[in-house]
Amino acid sequence: MTETAEKDYTVPALARGLNILEMFSHQQRVLSTNEMAEYLGVSNSSIYRIVQTLTEMQYLKKVARNTYELGPAVVSLGFSFLASRDIIDVAAPHLNHLRDATSVSCHLAIRDGRDTIYIYRALASQRLSVNVPVGTRLPCHINALGRVLLSGISDEELGRLYLGTQLDGVPKPNPQSLPELRQRIKEESERGFSISQSDFATALAAPVRNYADEVVAAINISGPDIFMQGEAISQEITSKLLATANAISAELGYRSQ
Repeated sequence: MTETAEKDYTVPALARGLNILEMFSHQQRVLSTNEMAEYLGVSNSSIYRIVQTLTEMQYLKKVARNTYELGPAVVSLGFSFLASRDIIDVAAPHLNHLRDATSVSCHLAIRDGRDTIYIYRALASQRLSVNVPVGTRLPCHINALGRVLLSGISDEELGRLYLGTQLDGVPKPNPQSLPELRQRIKEESERGFSISQSDFATALAAPVRNYADEVVAAINISGPDIFMQGEAISQEITSKLLATANAISAELGYRSQ
C-alpha cells in the first residue's frame, strides 16, 4: 500500500481534535479558539464543532468566552494510565541499560515506614559487584536510597516518623540524631543525589517522581570503591544516574518545572 493510500484512511477532524489537546502544556494551560485555529492554520469556524465535541465529552472545559482549558476526562484518563503501570515494569529496562553503561549494579527501592525495601536489582557481572537481594530491608537513614526516599516527605512527617527513635546505633558518617538526619537530607536534596559508603563500596541514589511530583521510589548505582573513585568516573556515573532517574520519572508522568 502506498503512503498516499494510507493517508486516505486518516480522519482530519479527529487529527485536529488530538492536535488541539496536544497544544496544552504547563506553560500554556488556557487557550482561545483563535489560538487553536492559528496554530492549526485554519479558520475558527472549521474547528467549532471539534471544540464543542471535546467540551461535551469533558476533554475541554470552557473557562471564558471562546477560551478553554483541559477538562477532567483528560486528567482521569491520564492518571488511570499512569496508575496502571507497575513501577518495576517502567524502571527495569532503564536500570538494565544503566548497569550495561556503567558496569556496576543498580537497584530500585521504595519506602515502608523507616525501612528501605529493595524491589528490583540489575546485577553487574563483575566478581566484585555489589549484590543486595530483592526484598532486603535496611533502615532508611543509613543508606543513600533511604535518605532519598525520606526527602519526599515533609519535615513534620519526618519528625513524627522518627519520634523517640534512636539513630546512634550505627557508625559515622551515618546520621546520629534527627537533626543530623534532617541536615543530611537537606544537603543531598539540594545536590540532587545521595551518597553512602560502607565495606569498601560506594552507592549513589536519586529520586523517582510521579505525575504529582511525589517521590515514589529511588534508584541507585553501587559498586566497589575501585570502580567508583576518581573525579571523572564519579561525574560520569552521577550524570548517567540522574539521567536515568529523570527518564523513569518522565514515564511516570513527571514534568520538571
